Amino acid sequence: MVAMSGGVDSAVAAALLARSGRRVVGVSLRLHDASQQGGAGRCCSPEDFRDARLVAGLLGFPYFVLDYEREFRQAVLSRFVEEYRQGRTPSPCVSCNTAVKFGALLARAREVGASKVATGHYARIRRHPDGRYSLHAAADSSKDQSYFLFGLDQKQLSRSEFPVGELTKAEVRKIARKLGLAVADKPESQDICFVPDGDYRAVIHREAGDLGRAGTIAKRSGEVLGRHGGVAGYTVGQRRGLGVSSGNPLYVLEVHPASGTIVVGSREELMAERLFASGWHWLPGGDPDGPVDGVLKIRHRHPGAPAKVEPLGGGRVRAVFETPQRAVAPGQAAVLYRGSEVVGGGWIEAPTSVMMRPARSPERA
Repeated sequence: MVAMSGGVDSAVAAALLARSGRRVVGVSLRLHDASQQGGAGRCCSPEDFRDARLVAGLLGFPYFVLDYEREFRQAVLSRFVEEYRQGRTPSPCVSCNTAVKFGALLARAREVGASKVATGHYARIRRHPDGRYSLHAAADSSKDQSYFLFGLDQKQLSRSEFPVGELTKAEVRKIARKLGLAVADKPESQDICFVPDGDYRAVIHREAGDLGRAGTIAKRSGEVLGRHGGVAGYTVGQRRGLGVSSGNPLYVLEVHPASGTIVVGSREELMAERLFASGWHWLPGGDPDGPVDGVLKIRHRHPGAPAKVEPLGGGRVRAVFETPQRAVAPGQAAVLYRGSEVVGGGWIEAPTSVMMRPARSPERA
């Protein structure tokens, strides 16, 4: 079963499998009502379903559209809205992949007799001699999507395939042109599929009626600089759109939904030397015996930073960076790599700012 978005990546994934002699059925997931968005390339639009159907017809395998709006709303959209209203910055693509594409869809695949689910993700899966599976970054580092897949367990990995994971984007488009696929030069969307034009505040307001508690914008010293209309409109690391003036650039340092306070400060105050994360999933299975060294990514486009991740039990970890990192945002995913392998990942609870360290006593200085 190949999940087809209507784009070139999933189309080539399906083509590679079909041309290798595998029996393929293509499916597109209707995740939300895209009738108000218009245009192709945002997922779930009629144009995208049409493009996926044309590819399936050309390659000669059956194609269906599956309604997953309820599952998507419960696992992704509702969580997205609530996370922002609670002062956190969500990673909806992680939730969608874990709960919908490799959760509910794998269950549906089993029902119709499909042994595996394939997608157009840029990532790689390896099977080891002992039967263990590991997840790895894509060959094309500029397109790598392994960050969004850290929640997959061993069983899900064993039943998943990423046919374009060893290819570059240029190679994928070249294959599509050679096969005569109409989507060969189709542009790709850069936005979250259900957030038209990147305006996430409009989505939250439409779903919840407001942006959460209103309150003050203040420095850590307590100095009030202004007021705001709702905590969901702010995220850690944000600089633009604060609506307050200062002699020096200000950034959002903390969001407190209970009081409605947005704490702002300098770039230096935004640097964190450690973080705590919960819901941590070790892909090899089970907690390691001690701290694990690796490169930790704190958002998708973050280049990663050397860090030591220590399991604390109960799905919680503490990560200590070799050098402080900027804008560690609660709610975002933290994903640990060892080389190309994804070792584990979880959800950032809170960072420890460099500027908030307890002062050392003179005898320790």
